[in-house]
Amino acid sequence: MMSMHPKVIDLTLDRMLGLLPALGNPQDLLPPIIHLAGTNGKGSTQAMIRAGLEAAGKKVHAYTSPHLARFHERIRLAGELISEEHLTEILDECERSNNGANITYFEITTAAALLAFSRTKADYTLLEVGLGGEFDATNVFEKPALTVITPVSIDHQQYLGETLREIAAAKAGIIKRGVPCVVGPQLDDAMDVIEAKAARMGAPLIAFGQHWHVGEERGRMIYQDERGLLDLPLPNLPGPHQIQNAGAALAALRHLGMDDASCEAGVTKAEWPARMQRLKHGPLVDAAGRAELWLDGGHNAAGGEAIAATLARMPEKPTHMICGMLNTKDIAGYLRPLAKVTQSLHAVSIPGEMNTLPAQETCDAALAVGMTATTADSVLEAINDITAKDANCRILICGSLYLAGGVLRENG
Repeated sequence: MMSMHPKVIDLTLDRMLGLLPALGNPQDLLPPIIHLAGTNGKGSTQAMIRAGLEAAGKKVHAYTSPHLARFHERIRLAGELISEEHLTEILDECERSNNGANITYFEITTAAALLAFSRTKADYTLLEVGLGGEFDATNVFEKPALTVITPVSIDHQQYLGETLREIAAAKAGIIKRGVPCVVGPQLDDAMDVIEAKAARMGAPLIAFGQHWHVGEERGRMIYQDERGLLDLPLPNLPGPHQIQNAGAALAALRHLGMDDASCEAGVTKAEWPARMQRLKHGPLVDAAGRAELWLDGGHNAAGGEAIAATLARMPEKPTHMICGMLNTKDIAGYLRPLAKVTQSLHAVSIPGEMNTLPAQETCDAALAVGMTATTADSVLEAINDITAKDANCRILICGSLYLAGGVLRENG
């Protein structure tokens, strides 16, 4: 599939709109669609919406990317990950229908997900944008039930534009005529663009700070909208940023008519790996010994800020980073907030990833923002080096979802 188009990323809908009719236009046969875009928090917000809907007894399709350990994570049919046999069948069918035409890996696998969803009964379909929004391969239907835009920040400039306004315009491309849109917390420039697009499309906004509010009070999460107040436990996904993600999920669930119990389940039962995930079993955990081992896939400046805020709220303990990043990312922007809350960094190259930033370059960037840094040939080597010097520390493996996926595979 990777060899079917010369570019891994090529944002246009032409190839999808050529293939989908050959598959019977599965995008028009889906259960009600909730379409999610944004720079940060899409996956966590989707996971919370899914948990809330499933607590209400609903069957939910879910599509997300990238995967971490196995491709099957991207396609969840009525609550269950797609099987190997089913995945093989629909990919083969899509390849035959495409008949040798140019198409990207993400496009043909998205078409396969839509095809699988169209043939399996469910109550809702949750679709997470891969990149951007307007020209993303998921943006191929006219009338979703709801759209959601999580916080927009600077990332993927080479594809979406250099300014926040340009990036927000790409994300706002999922807004559809007359379809309500839940909007998470935004910087002013991004919000201006989203509001202007919604006004042009006659799309009602359900926006943070205007139509709903969320925050922490006395160790609880307080959410309020025109329907009233919810006093809930803090999200089980760790980090203060998850309160904002939970707020967007609650706004979506309330719009869809879910009750208070379903809303609480969305906040407390969501699972989303590699988002400040504590690893508790496996060979890497064994190698860490008494040290805590944490994993996060955040990879841009906003992600670095979120991780730093999470670490600052955790019990005091020396924290050492193992970091590997892609060469397309703002590494200084990611590392700068983390320099204030960590003791050291071991830089690694991401195994098997052609776009990895070499470990030495990650190390140099860490040194430039004032961190104590060195390189390691592998995550395991870094763990051994850290624990030999500080056996009771906290170790955070971070910098890329691709690194996180490799760690989950290695850790079994």
